[in-house]
Amino acid sequence: MEPIVKYEFDRITLSDEGMDQPKLDALLRFNELHDNRYFDGIARGIKLKQYVGIIQVDGLTIEVLPKVDRDRSEETWREVLIQMLQLTGKLDVQTTGSAHVKRQNMNLLEIYFELFLKEVQYLIRSGLVKKYRKNTGNVKALKGKLEFSGNIRHNLIHKERFYTTHQVYDYDHKIHQVLAEALSIVEHFTKGTRLNDWCKRILLDFPAVKRSKITPQLLHSIQLDRKTAPYEKALEIARLIILNYNPDIKSGREKMLSILFDMNKLWEEYVLVMLKKSTKNTTTVVKGQDTKKFWGKSRTIRPDIVIKKDEKTFVLDTKWKRPINRMPSIEDIRQMYTYARFWNAQNVVLLYPGSNYDGGYQQYHGPEDEVDHKCKIAYVNVLLDGKLNKNIGEDIIRLLE
Repeated sequence: MEPIVKYEFDRITLSDEGMDQPKLDALLRFNELHDNRYFDGIARGIKLKQYVGIIQVDGLTIEVLPKVDRDRSEETWREVLIQMLQLTGKLDVQTTGSAHVKRQNMNLLEIYFELFLKEVQYLIRSGLVKKYRKNTGNVKALKGKLEFSGNIRHNLIHKERFYTTHQVYDYDHKIHQVLAEALSIVEHFTKGTRLNDWCKRILLDFPAVKRSKITPQLLHSIQLDRKTAPYEKALEIARLIILNYNPDIKSGREKMLSILFDMNKLWEEYVLVMLKKSTKNTTTVVKGQDTKKFWGKSRTIRPDIVIKKDEKTFVLDTKWKRPINRMPSIEDIRQMYTYARFWNAQNVVLLYPGSNYDGGYQQYHGPEDEVDHKCKIAYVNVLLDGKLNKNIGEDIIRLLE
């Protein structure tokens, strides 16, 4: 079935090929479970929000791409999204390679699946780690701690057996249980593809482990040591797969897997990474999410990026949107003035994606201000020659001044 490819804030309705009422109901139930975060319900469909990525439900794949310039192709924006995820550390495609991804026409979900399978295959070939665990049950030789009540209950007739709690040294531990659960999810969502055959071959080599419910608490409780350090990347992707898997949503029969990213946060993280990269060998200091108390002990304010260059302080607030007529909302202007006061910043900038544009600083000096505050809006190119702009850090530094 051909995937449905949409952009942020697009609509998906029953008129889209592949979409039917059971799938739409599954999407709406999924959205309810996440506090209606990802889209809004409309007549006979849904309207997407600022989240981008992949949703797969009952054989149907929905790909949501970022949207700044509609004149660009789907391949361009798919590649931009993958590179942004790579540069911000959310996706390590170095082993797969962007060219290979494009050549194979793989979607984001398949990229994560392939990376996960490569990591698990590497672990199997390198040698999986055994761990000690406690096992309670019947054995034919007395070892460990004899459980008297259990022994009486189970072995009243069979006197030759012992019901004990003893240590076992094998592959059945929490890390392998998590990987096994993720492998089973990958197997389900790759039916009819080359990845499914690969996953089945890995499952044949993977040790049999106890199937248990994998909770977020269990996932976050796993601590790696020197022996299990090579499991880090595989566990990271396994967590992503398991936490975004929604089996039988609210008694529905459809299984769903989604990997979605808030484009506002992704844009902020990308700008921060590129600014740090461009100022690496300079005296300029770039900080992300610098927090100060605002109201009592519980309320804080936190601008996206704070830059200290020479004697000046700049506050940068990134917005993945385009204001009408290049006029920021009054809420954004008030927010920026608050940042300027609390960080004693001379310059604050609202940064939007788009063709390079400098709106010029607007100056304001309040009766209690120590310095003159200047605020402006600016646009910076996301794309350069049809590809992700890798010089965006330098472009922003020039815009600040």
